Amino acid sequence: MDSAAAAVSAPGPETAAAPAGDRAWTSSLRAPRLDPYWMAGVLFLLYATLSVTRHRRMLTLSWDLGIFEQAIRTYAHLQAPVADLKGPGANILGDHFSPITALVAPFYRLFPGPVTLLLVQAALFAVSAVPVVRLAAGKLGRARGLAIGIAYGFSWGIQRAVDFDFHEIAFAMPLLAFSLEAAVGRRWRTALWWALPLVLVKEDLGVTVAAIGAAILLLERRDRRHGPDGARRDTTATTVGGILVVFGLAASALALGVAIPSFNNTGTYGYWNKIDSGSAATIPPLTAVRTLLWILLPTTGLLALRSPVAVVALPTLAWRFVSHDDHYWGTDWHYNAVLMPVVLIALTDALATAHRSPRAWLRRYARQLPAAVAGAALAFSVSLPLYSLTEPATYEIPASVKATERLLARIPDDATVEASDVAAISRLTSRCRVFWWGDTRGITPAYIAERADGGRPVKDLVAEADRMHPGARYDLVGMEGSTVVLKRVA
Repeated sequence: MDSAAAAVSAPGPETAAAPAGDRAWTSSLRAPRLDPYWMAGVLFLLYATLSVTRHRRMLTLSWDLGIFEQAIRTYAHLQAPVADLKGPGANILGDHFSPITALVAPFYRLFPGPVTLLLVQAALFAVSAVPVVRLAAGKLGRARGLAIGIAYGFSWGIQRAVDFDFHEIAFAMPLLAFSLEAAVGRRWRTALWWALPLVLVKEDLGVTVAAIGAAILLLERRDRRHGPDGARRDTTATTVGGILVVFGLAASALALGVAIPSFNNTGTYGYWNKIDSGSAATIPPLTAVRTLLWILLPTTGLLALRSPVAVVALPTLAWRFVSHDDHYWGTDWHYNAVLMPVVLIALTDALATAHRSPRAWLRRYARQLPAAVAGAALAFSVSLPLYSLTEPATYEIPASVKATERLLARIPDDATVEASDVAAISRLTSRCRVFWWGDTRGITPAYIAERADGGRPVKDLVAEADRMHPGARYDLVGMEGSTVVLKRVA
């Protein structure tokens, strides 16, 4: 072995304390593979194609894409991150503390439009697969590493998030994955540096940072318990774990108690009412069990519960389950995405230590589980968003969509628009000032883009617009499908 190879294979100060059975991570450095990177490339193509084809067919599910585009558009022009859809002049940092989304601004300045946000999200999700596959391959071997990568990349939590357009949690995915990869690999300082930026993604993730610190302390404790008698405490792990616990809790407290209220016109955090203990609405026990089983059973076969890394999932589950908003309880939307890197890396850690179990059935179960979870992810995909990529209609733009786009194009650039049509919002926020329906706060918009649900007559929509804006009068510009555009004429 030459000197360069010896330098690569020699354990560093952060890995020297790891038990011999857990040092497969360092051996993988001697034979790096491209598997994590080509898998990430494939996943990016799949995620990007799904997102862009949905956008082209006007299948946007929420106003969130418009909100984030408004904020990033102002960032791109070196202005405060205003999202008028949350209220005229509303600073988005007063809604959720997510300054990390400013990183999208340079790309948006070059390529303005919602597709830029969708491609950035696809890239972030795909990149998060790199540490998952790399860790699994180093701990379990190439074949099982690829199986874990498939289980992760095709997991239902990620597919639901990609289907939900853009959200700030996309930035949490690679940060969580790289941090937990380093923690399981006993590279404590690296885990620290990847975890710290999570507090810039969303206000609640400071508690998740603290949970990563707790996981590091538990991993170090496990090392001592299974190491030689008299094994000394790893002071680096103890220090890093303590820093993350204190820093994470303090960051969330400052975001919730100081930063967000200072940017919010009401001087408070607007989501406290989501966890109002006085509300009668609480999560039904069967719903909680169902969601937990979806998170743990098809993705990890419940084996992730054997790893200290699983504690990192607790903060996200806690705030969702104590809320009285039933949107947080289930398996839809984007709320489960950040749990996927946690449970898959916890599974890898549990699999890598299962060989120490005195139970023969557990050792056999662990050997077969990577293939099982990969098969489950692929099997469930037939009823999940990525399956639509196999259908020809996914790549066709319906004539009704083209007609609606022509109608919206009649709204001039820089116009003020009040909108209740979510699909229309994603076509307007890159070039107009868009407000949410009924929340213009005294501003009389030049145009209104409305959904004519239930077959309401156009004359009723015009009359309603006139009532909402006393002194103004609106006429019909056009109607395509359920989208109606009105123009102020007086």
